[in-house]
Amino acid sequence: GFVVGHAGLYQALAMFAVAYFIIGMTVLSVCAIATNGALDAGGAYYMISRALGPEFGGSIGIMFFLANVCGSALYVLGLVEAVVDSFGIPPGQEAGTGVHVLPQSYWYELLYGTVLLALCLLVCLVGASIYAKATFLIFLIVAAVLGTILVSFFATRPLKVPIRLPNSNGTETDNGFFTGFSLSTLRDNLGGEYGVDYTTGQMMSFSSVFAVMFNGCTGIMAGSNMSGDLKRPSYSIPRGTISAVLFTYLVYNLLAFLMCATCNRILLQKDYGFLRDISIFPPLVTVGIYAATLSAAMSNLIGASRILYALARDDLFGRALALAKKTSASGNPVMAVILSWLVVQVVLFSGKLNTIASVVTIFFLLVYATVNLACLALEWASAPNFRPTFRYFTWHTCLLGIAGCCVMMFLISPVSASASLGFLLLLLLALDYLSPSSTWGYISQALIFHQVRKYLLMLDVRKDHVKFWRPQMLLMVQNPRGSARLIDFVNDLKKSGLYVLGHVELQDLDMLPSDPLQPQQDSWLSLVDKLNVKAFVSLTLAPSVRHGVRQLLFTSGLGGMRPNTLVLGFYDDEAPQDGLARHPAFTSAREDVHLGFPPLRTPTTPKLLSAREYVGIVADALKMLRNVLLARQLESLDKAWELRRAASPPPTIHVWPVNLLRPDSARYADTCSLFLLQMACVLNMARAWRRARLRLFLCVEAGTMPHAQEEKLRQLLKDLRIQAQIQLVPWDAITRLHWQTCQGPPGGPAEEEEEEGIVNFPTNTTQVSDEYVCAANKLVLEQSPAPAVRFLYLPRPPADTSLYPLYLHQLELLTRGLGPTVLVHGVSAVTSTQL
Repeated sequence: GFVVGHAGLYQALAMFAVAYFIIGMTVLSVCAIATNGALDAGGAYYMISRALGPEFGGSIGIMFFLANVCGSALYVLGLVEAVVDSFGIPPGQEAGTGVHVLPQSYWYELLYGTVLLALCLLVCLVGASIYAKATFLIFLIVAAVLGTILVSFFATRPLKVPIRLPNSNGTETDNGFFTGFSLSTLRDNLGGEYGVDYTTGQMMSFSSVFAVMFNGCTGIMAGSNMSGDLKRPSYSIPRGTISAVLFTYLVYNLLAFLMCATCNRILLQKDYGFLRDISIFPPLVTVGIYAATLSAAMSNLIGASRILYALARDDLFGRALALAKKTSASGNPVMAVILSWLVVQVVLFSGKLNTIASVVTIFFLLVYATVNLACLALEWASAPNFRPTFRYFTWHTCLLGIAGCCVMMFLISPVSASASLGFLLLLLLALDYLSPSSTWGYISQALIFHQVRKYLLMLDVRKDHVKFWRPQMLLMVQNPRGSARLIDFVNDLKKSGLYVLGHVELQDLDMLPSDPLQPQQDSWLSLVDKLNVKAFVSLTLAPSVRHGVRQLLFTSGLGGMRPNTLVLGFYDDEAPQDGLARHPAFTSAREDVHLGFPPLRTPTTPKLLSAREYVGIVADALKMLRNVLLARQLESLDKAWELRRAASPPPTIHVWPVNLLRPDSARYADTCSLFLLQMACVLNMARAWRRARLRLFLCVEAGTMPHAQEEKLRQLLKDLRIQAQIQLVPWDAITRLHWQTCQGPPGGPAEEEEEEGIVNFPTNTTQVSDEYVCAANKLVLEQSPAPAVRFLYLPRPPADTSLYPLYLHQLELLTRGLGPTVLVHGVSAVTSTQL
C-alpha cells in the first residue's frame, strides 16, 4: 500500500521489475556458486570469500553483516509500528480505551522494540532447528492471511475508513475509501503522486519509496545464510531461492493491481494498516503482519550471526572477533548471536523504519553486486574446476546484475552509496595490510593467468623493433647469500623487462627419488619478495653449470618474453661475503635470514666450475646471440650510501665504450659499444639512479684530431638522446706499450676489425701483455672522482679454447681494484634515432 499509494501502479510495477531484475540476476549467480562445490556456514560471505579471496570476502562479509543487522532492526521497527497502530493510545488522548492501551513515544517504542528483539534472540539462541520450525509455522500463517486478503478484495463491500493522523495541534481526522473494483479508482491510482510519509514527516520520492520497497525483497539470501545448517545446500538453495523469487514477484504485482483498483490514494498513503480495515477477518491480518515481520527480523538476526561466526572462524580480523567463535554443545554460535543482537539493539535507536531503509538497501545492493562480481570473475577466469551444476547463467547476467545494483545504489542516495563504497575500500585496505593467510585460492591469480596467456599469444616476436627493445635479463646465481646486491643492481637494469633468477643444481635426476628443486622453490620466491625485486625464478638440474646455463638460455621465458641478456658474477679468487645479513631487507630482527640457502663456500672449498667452463658459458651465450654482462665487486656497491650522500657533485657512472684489450680497433660506434652505452643509460633512467651523472671517456691519440672525434661522439649522443659528459683521455703511453710488445708493425692482421655477427674471435689476445693491461687498468682507475659503478667493454673470448684461462686472467687484471664494475658485450642492435 505504501508503494502504490505514493508511486502509483505504473511506477510500482516498474519498481518491482527493476528490483526483481537485480534480484533475478543475483539469484542466478548465487545458484551457480552454490552448486559448484561444498558450501559451509556464512552464505554469501562464504561464496564471495572463497571466490575473490580473503580481502574482498572479509570486507564484504562485514558489509553483509551490517546489512542483516540493519535489516533485522528495520523489521523490528516495522513490527513496533504495527503493534502501536493496533494497540497504541491514539494521538491526543491521555488514557487508552479498550485494546488501545500502549503509550506512544520514542522511548516507549524503543522499549517495545527491545522486548520484541529479545524474543527473536531467544528463538535464535535455541538453535537453527527451532528457528526452522518457527519459520515454517509463520509461513503457514502468512499463507492463510494472504488467502484471506485476496478474498477480501472481492468479498468486502465499499466502505469509508476513518484515519486519525497526528499534527502540531493534536490530531487530524481524514477519510479513506475502499471503493471495491472501480475503473475510476484504478485510473486515479495509475500515476505517481508522492506525498509526506506520516510516520517520519519526510517527503517521499521514487528513490526513497524504492529503498523501502526493496527491503521486502531481500529475503532471497535467507536460505543461503543458513547454508551451514542445511543438509544439502547445493540442492536446496537454488530450488528454494528461485521458487521464493517467482512466488513473491507474482504476489507483489497482484496485490499492487488489486489495491490500485479498490482503494483511493488517501487510504493508501495515510493508513499503512488499511488491510485490517477491509479484511473479512481483521484479527488474522494483524497476526499475519506480526508473523511476517517477526519472521523477517529473526531471519536477518540469525543470518547476521552466521556471517559473524564465519568471519570469526576464518580469523580475518584476528582477536577482534575471537569471542564470536564460541558455540554451544550442539554447534549453535551463541556468542555470535548475542553480539549480533547487541548491534541490532544499537541500531534500534534510529527510531523509525523509513529512516534506515535506504542504508539497508544500499548495503544489500552492494552485497548483491559483489555476489555477481564473484560469479563473473569465476566465469571469466575459465578455470576447469568451475563446473556448477546450475547452468542457467552467463557472464552477461552477472554483468547486468552488477550494473543494476550500482545504478540503483546511486539513484537511492548518492551520499550513502559513496560512503558505503568508501567504507568498503577502507576495509579492503585494512585487510590487505593485515595480509590474512588463506588456502582458499585467489580468483585474481586465475584472472591474471587468463589475461597473461592471451597477451603472451599476442606478443609476436616477428614484430619486434629496435625502438621498443628492452633488456630481458637472466642472472645466474650460485648462492643468493653472496649475490644480494647484484640481484638488486640487475633489477635496476631491467627497465620494465623480463628478469629471471637462474640457478643450476649439480645433480642427476636418475639417481634421485624425487625432484630436489621443488622444496627450494619457496625459498627463492621468499627471497624475491624480501628483496622486493620484480623477478621470476628458474631452477634446473644439470651435470655441469655450463649445461645448466645452456638449458636456461634455451628454455627460460615464453613467446616474446625470453631473456636476451645473460648476467654472470665475475670469476675470481675472492671469498664470497654473506650479503643477505647486511642487506636492508634483512636487518630487522623479525626477518629470517636463512631462507633455506646453504652457507657460502670458504676460500679453501673448490669451486663448482673451472675457469675454462666459465669462459665457455660466455662463449655459448654469444653463439646463441645473447648479450653478456659480467659483474665484478657489485657486492661492495652500497647503493643507498652512493645515491643519498649529500656530497657534491652527485655520484657518477663511468662509461668506457672502447675495447681496452684491443687498442688497434678502438671504435665507438660498433654494436657492442652502443649496447654498452644503452645499458649505462638504462641504469641512469632507473628511479634510484636518476641523480647520478653519466661520464663517457674518449680515448684519443696524438695526431688523430681529438676535437673532431669528440664532436662526432657528442653528435651521436645527441641523436641517441643520451645526456652524458664527454671526457678526453690521452692514451698514447698505453698504446705504445702495446705496440712495443706486438709482433709485427701496425696495420698487420692484428688490426683487422671484427665483423658483427661473426663467431671468429680475435686472435690478438695473446699479443696484449700483462704490462699493457695493468697500464690500462691504471688509466681507468686514475679518472676521478671515483664513480659509483663503471661500465667497460667486454671483448669476445678467443676462438682457441686453450686461451680461455689467459683471457680470463687479462679481464681480472683489467678490472682489479676498480670497485663495482660491469663488463658488457652486446650482439644485438638496441639503439634507434627514429621517432
